[in-house]
Amino acid sequence: MRVFDDTRPIFLQLADRLSDEILTGVYAEEEQVPSTNELAAHLRINPATAGKGLNLLVDRGVLYKKRGIGMFVAPGARAQIRADRQVAFVADFIDPLLAEAKRLGLTDDDIIRLISEKGDAAS
Repeated sequence: MRVFDDTRPIFLQLADRLSDEILTGVYAEEEQVPSTNELAAHLRINPATAGKGLNLLVDRGVLYKKRGIGMFVAPGARAQIRADRQVAFVADFIDPLLAEAKRLGLTDDDIIRLISEKGDAAS
């Protein structure tokens, strides 16, 4: 059951997937996450790839290791993931939106109106 795509390295996709699961509450703070071998077997990926994804989250302070026991979600991980993603959201979506709006001569009120209209239509 591999659900990875070819757009980015698998270890990054795995780290994002685990971050998503922490953000949505699948894994709570201080809760143990699956081991490298469990992830590798379940996702049918190389254990080294699974380990690289987990270690990336350790390096980011999202997970921590308990020697001989496993990896656990760090205190404050959910808030950290949310803050990191908010920064990325601004860089990836808001900044380009504002740049294009400026090129089109849209005011802040125009942008807010367009977003509000789109949001109402999606509801």
